[in-house]
Amino acid sequence: MNKVFLIGNLTRDPEVSTTASGIPMCRFSIAVNRRFSKDENNSTDFFNVVAWRGVAESCGKVLSKGRKVAVSGSIQIRNYEAQDGTRRQAVDIVADEVEFMPSGGDRSGGESNTYNHDSHARREPARPVQDLTPMDDDELPF
Repeated sequence: MNKVFLIGNLTRDPEVSTTASGIPMCRFSIAVNRRFSKDENNSTDFFNVVAWRGVAESCGKVLSKGRKVAVSGSIQIRNYEAQDGTRRQAVDIVADEVEFMPSGGDRSGGESNTYNHDSHARREPARPVQDLTPMDDDELPF
């Protein structure tokens, strides 16, 4: 099984293009914090993400540098020839779903939308916490 789930912030604005056959494509990269438990230092990993079709169009319209996203997809390794003639490998995350998350400074419960390759449609936005009804522990089904 090849499945990956990452949450991070865009390191640059997304690049939207179209293939020769007219299929929309969007490339962006995200910075994902990695935690170490020994000394509690954080480190950051950077991932290249590619989205196709409806997901690509939505990402190109909504995303910008610094925006927080959750990406679900698969890892793909591609081989290419560099300008100096050497063979190289690159690792990409091929996005099946991209959820646009509220940024850290957004205290309003900002809009969160998920776009996926199956429906190419927007799911219902997440409801802000203040819209939820409180419930007693005795009412929970578990």
